[in-house]
Amino acid sequence: MFTPEIYTARRAALRKKLKSGVILLPGNLDSPINYPANVYDFRQDSNFLYYFGLAQPGFVGVIDVDRDTDCLYADEWTMDDLIWMGPQPTVRERAALAGVGSAGSLQELAATLNSAIKKGRKVHYLPPYRSATKLQLSAWLGIAAERLKDHVSRDLIRAVISMREIKGPEEIAQLEEAALTGYKMHTTAMTMCREGIGERNIAVELERIAGQAGGRLSFRSIVSQHGETLHNLSYDGRLQAGRLLLIDAGAETAMGYASDHTRTIPVSGKFTQKQQEIYDIVLAANAKAQELARPGVTYQSIHLAAMRVIAEGLRALGLMKGDPAEAVKAGAAALFMPHGLGHQMGLDVHDLEELGEKYVGYDDATTRSTLFGLGALRMGKALKAGHVVTDEPGIYFIPALIEKWERERIHTAYIDFAKLHDYFDFGGIRLEDDILITQNGNRLLSRHRAPITVADVEKAMAK
Repeated sequence: MFTPEIYTARRAALRKKLKSGVILLPGNLDSPINYPANVYDFRQDSNFLYYFGLAQPGFVGVIDVDRDTDCLYADEWTMDDLIWMGPQPTVRERAALAGVGSAGSLQELAATLNSAIKKGRKVHYLPPYRSATKLQLSAWLGIAAERLKDHVSRDLIRAVISMREIKGPEEIAQLEEAALTGYKMHTTAMTMCREGIGERNIAVELERIAGQAGGRLSFRSIVSQHGETLHNLSYDGRLQAGRLLLIDAGAETAMGYASDHTRTIPVSGKFTQKQQEIYDIVLAANAKAQELARPGVTYQSIHLAAMRVIAEGLRALGLMKGDPAEAVKAGAAALFMPHGLGHQMGLDVHDLEELGEKYVGYDDATTRSTLFGLGALRMGKALKAGHVVTDEPGIYFIPALIEKWERERIHTAYIDFAKLHDYFDFGGIRLEDDILITQNGNRLLSRHRAPITVADVEKAMAK
């Protein structure tokens, strides 16, 4: 946890952003795997973490805007709990760690909320994403679970996003710690990559490194020779000479802050000419995004600039044709990169997206496109100092998508489909870094950058 003063200041700032009412922030509960006592590894709700910092299940935070008070609610441990778990701090002792002087039971919470509702006070809550939380909210607020989404507080959503998306110094230090672990994960994978080893062996080692650093994976790693499948979570393959291995993986610190990096490496240790040609285009797009990222510039415009680099590079190879700018505008280049350039990152690897991408990645000035590829961009609005975003361009040769477009004669003015057939077994390449937007530009969120140029990747693999 951070110091109690940090959480106290965050809650005070949140109260000032709302005019009145009661803010209800439930933490997560344990989730059973196959029977009640056998549970998944616990992960606290990130909004609860941000304002209260406690990483234990069963806690609920209430911030009273009108009365300028905070309270934490949870049930005390029973003797049976203590027999199995050993001595535990009381609810009040836990609350003190977050700078909260008032504590109560869940029964008292229900009474508090019931009183507020009877008095006509607004109870602000965020969109719930877990079934157990939905059932709790339904019982406390008297709203059917399927109707909860109709009553979420848009004011609270906007207030939380405005605070959480701008990272403080203490958060940046955590993100840098996560990035360092990510660096160790990717450089280790490069030394492990060789013909015959299983994809699963590398995936397991990545998880071990994240856990040894005191945290966990920030998401389930992608370790695949089928990089053309954007979120390939199958680890059944054995590495084959001549193939490319795409590794998209990140770490989460003990306090919940994430990293997210992607590298694509040649199983043989050396890129073929064909692989290097495509790789260098993706690398140039990655560099273009870093060059342009600064406060006041929309990430949507940076996405389009990176796509322009990709279209120009593929035209030089004869895979695309016509004007690259027009090809991007028409959406033709999205055949090769059907996803967005990046997303926000922080306490979650896709930070704040549970609150709604239209609030997190867009605003009144920047609306989401309906164009294929560009419409998948999660973060499009203007950048601000303190934003942390991923920069992850890619080029993918997806046979089913290519065949569909060819069959339906989509964008034939910009794409040479005949030449693409030679790339059906190519796979895909993605290169991803995490960047912090500063007052004058941006910087990478790591003291060490995992090898990314062709020469540096081949050198790392030679070890």
